[in-house]
Order: sequence, then structure tokens, then C-alpha cells
Amino acid sequence: MPELPEVETVRRGLAPVLEGAAFSRVHLRRADLRKPFPVDFVQRLEGARIKRTGRRAKYLLIESHDDTLIWHLGMSGQVRIYPPGETPAPVGKHDHVQFDLSNGAVIVFTDPRRFGLMDLCPSEKVAEHPLIKDIGPEPLGNAFSGPVLAAALKGKKVAIKQAIMDSHVVAGVGNIYASESLFQAGLSPKRRAGTVQGARAEKLAGAIKSVLSAAIQAGGSTLKDHRTTDGELGYFQHSFAVYGRTGQACPGCDCDVLKTKGIQHLEQGGRSSYYCPRHQR
Repeated sequence: MPELPEVETVRRGLAPVLEGAAFSRVHLRRADLRKPFPVDFVQRLEGARIKRTGRRAKYLLIESHDDTLIWHLGMSGQVRIYPPGETPAPVGKHDHVQFDLSNGAVIVFTDPRRFGLMDLCPSEKVAEHPLIKDIGPEPLGNAFSGPVLAAALKGKKVAIKQAIMDSHVVAGVGNIYASESLFQAGLSPKRRAGTVQGARAEKLAGAIKSVLSAAIQAGGSTLKDHRTTDGELGYFQHSFAVYGRTGQACPGCDCDVLKTKGIQHLEQGGRSSYYCPRHQR
């Protein structure tokens, strides 16, 4: 599933094409994705001029004067931009939504598994929308810090890996980047969340910011479906320290992996975690 860096990569690709343009035509090729489209989806968007392209956690927010399009990519969703003058590829069976823009660009949303969603909300009420209203602080924003993280974790008995994947604690830290952040902070994914206070919380907050920022700069991680808006692969997967590297040495490790068995894998809450038990406590 696209995580925050992948969604932010898509947002950055969309912004220069969308902002200032209007939706000249909206093509819906089915009635629903994960949820039905609003019945007046096409009517409310066609003719609307886009003011801003934002993101909240893993949701894209395409804001016009009256309405904001709230867009989740789901597990397999891809966004492709065809610049003005470029002919879009023939419509594929999984190309469910197409936006034709007033500047001549075309945006196509492809979603083979149909776990994505699109909803419309009056722009002044986005913060109150059920998908948005309970999300915690943005990890790359000024509102997120060690003390803020420590306060959110205080008293929690769940494992820290599960806690930082809870969007009420911090927005959008998915499975891959939780493992990578905990490695950078030197914290075991099995550690009880409530014990991450003080210097530990400061270190983890900094690691989350660092890992997510690096992943965005790399265009996200392509393990299966993710593509940037020009169809290219992300490449942060080549920089993973622990994720998917069971049995290998962690970066900077000088131990004998034949004896230590290297990076370990465990299941937590139905998700795979990767960590170095010598480096992470």
C-alpha cells in the first residue's frame, strides 16, 4: 500500500499540473471504488478551478473554491499525468477515473484492486470530515516533536511499532517506514510504547522525520505497485536498513551473521517487522 512518502511524491507531481487549472471533464468508468462515488461527483468537479494540492496523512486533498476532493490511493492505486500535447495510453480495464484539465493535461487513476476512494467535501469543512478529523500530527510538520510523541505514547502498553502506525498518534507512518525509523532510533519494535519518553521519544521523532524525508527525496519505495506520476519507479527500497533484509547484517554491523543470524523478522498485528536485536533495544 502506498505510504506517506509515496503519496507525497504523487502530490508533488500533481501540484504543478493541477494548481490554477480547472477540471474541464471528469470521466467515471464505474460507480464505485472501495466506496461509491458521490452521486453528484462529476457535476461538482467539472468547471471547478483548483486552488491547492495538499495532503493529510495518506490522503490527497485537491482543493477548489467550493469543494475539496479527498483521494486515497488504496493498495494498488497509481496516478499517471499526461502533459499537454501527450496522447494518453489507450484506456485499460483498471483505469477507473480520468480528469481532463483546462490546460490540456490528462490525469488517469488506475486501481486494479479498487481499494482506493474518492469523496467530496465542502472545502471549509475538510478538517471535520470523518476520514480526516481524528488523524494525529503530520510527522514532517512543526506540530510533531519528541515531547508531542512522548505525550501521545504515555501509558500505552502496545508495542512501539504498532503505536507509531496508529494514525491517532502520528499521521501516515506505515509499516515500512516504522521499521526503518525504529532501527535509526535504536529502539526494538517490541518495546512497550509507554516507555518511549524523554530522549528516546526525541530520537524516535527525529528518526521518523529523517526516514520519511529521505524516502520522499527518493520518490518513495516501489516494492510492487507504486509509480511516480510520470510512470517511473521510486528507489528508496535500495536504501532500506532492515525492511525485507532478514538474515543480513544491518548497516555498520561488524558481527558474524552466521552466529547472530542477522536482521530478524517477526509478525506484529498481522504486519511484518524487521529489526536488529543487537542494535535495537
